[in-house]
Amino acid sequence: MLLFTQGNLNLLNAPQIAIIGSRSCTPYGKEKAHDLAQSLSKAGLTITSGLAIGIDGMAHQGALKEIGSTIAVLGTGLNNIYPKRHASLAAGIREKGLLISEFWPNTPAYPSNFPRRNRIISGLSLGTLVIEASLKSGSLITARYATEQNREVFALPGSVDNPQACGCLKLIQQGAKLILDSDDIINEFPTLNLLTSNTIEQLTLTKNQSPLLALIDYNLTSFETILARSGMDVVSLQNELIELEINGIINVQPQGYTKLKG
Repeated sequence: MLLFTQGNLNLLNAPQIAIIGSRSCTPYGKEKAHDLAQSLSKAGLTITSGLAIGIDGMAHQGALKEIGSTIAVLGTGLNNIYPKRHASLAAGIREKGLLISEFWPNTPAYPSNFPRRNRIISGLSLGTLVIEASLKSGSLITARYATEQNREVFALPGSVDNPQACGCLKLIQQGAKLILDSDDIINEFPTLNLLTSNTIEQLTLTKNQSPLLALIDYNLTSFETILARSGMDVVSLQNELIELEINGIINVQPQGYTKLKG
């Protein structure tokens, strides 16, 4: 009947993808949660999750790394952030995203509240992506809610020998879409005009295009070589090279420079 919120309420109208998974995730799961959230955020989707440690936290962090945004649905009241270690993360979400709870502000972390809040995570989202979940994971409850709410369910495959991947493999057996990268999700929603990873890369290269890139090789190129090729003065060349380094287009080494992007 009632939702308590802190942050940008306009995000409730934004297209959202839920990213959820195990609290006891592997380094692989953490990396994938962060990177997929970052890519989907770049494409224009808001990342929704539950602020838990593990996959949830990494998804929020990946979204906050970009200009995109994220929504956290809490299993506690907004005055009682749980887990405590995510207090700074919650503050970042409050500033750039949205915190949501259906519980009164001072409600503590009752175990029964967390499965209950999962229906809000799935209900807000166009689809739910599960990354690393055991067969008894609460993430499978969220996936079931998503199915009941007529939402899409996505799952990242993992090793059959990894107990934290068995829940995802089970979801795929039951009809969830197997995900290899962010484009597999983006292509499911063509009417939203989202940006694919290829389009994002092309836009980034165009934005960061510099005449100097043609003068720097993929193998080591000395400063003196670039200076001779460019015909620029030393100070101007140094300033441009610093800008390319900051933008992550070239790599600086003691003996010179290498080009990282075409």
